[in-house]
Amino acid sequence: MSLRDRFWEDTPLDKMTRDEWEALCDGCGKCCLNKLEDIDTGEVIFTRVACRLFDDATCRCANYAERKAHVPECVVLTPATLDDIAYWMPRTCAYRRLHEGKGLPRWHPLVTGDPQSTHRAGMSVQDRTVSEAALPIEDWEDYPLEG
Repeated sequence: MSLRDRFWEDTPLDKMTRDEWEALCDGCGKCCLNKLEDIDTGEVIFTRVACRLFDDATCRCANYAERKAHVPECVVLTPATLDDIAYWMPRTCAYRRLHEGKGLPRWHPLVTGDPQSTHRAGMSVQDRTVSEAALPIEDWEDYPLEG
């Protein structure tokens, strides 16, 4: 994959190539966490309970290409779906930040050139999750994501 330097600064999300779009992912893994929404306030609470396909060591989906077949409720992020789902994405997420007109955070791999920079900066959930397969849904609120 050959990407143009700093393509995210002058290419709208809906005009990016597939490789550019995929490169925006910082690998934090937070989008693969189950979230709870407070019915009264609308606040989104991230849990440490990860999708059953989530690989805690790599912070990546174990079967990204076929995830919808195995996890029908998986939300596929596209420029068209951002308006509806950006609110439950982490505030640090490149897709959300660019959608909101903000730049990439300084620790983002596209900025640093280091694919591990998200983990080094402490911005990922690497080695901090529990699989949803191991917990009943009524226990998820006992596993909030700290920090």
